[in-house]
Amino acid sequence: MSAETFWSALALVLVLEGILPFVSPGGWRRAFSQLLQLRDGQLRFFGLCSILIGIVLLWLAS
Repeated sequence: MSAETFWSALALVLVLEGILPFVSPGGWRRAFSQLLQLRDGQLRFFGLCSILIGIVLLWLAS
């Protein structure tokens, strides 16, 4: 992977992460407060699912 690809991917992540707080700050705040109430194991499960989905998408895209 080239440095240009890495920075492009990082920029895309930041754009996608910024959409919800920009469009619906109240909804983002409610969602974030619900995330804070999850136990560590639940957060790790969602993190693992996110990693696996990302790996599958990268595999399909290549």
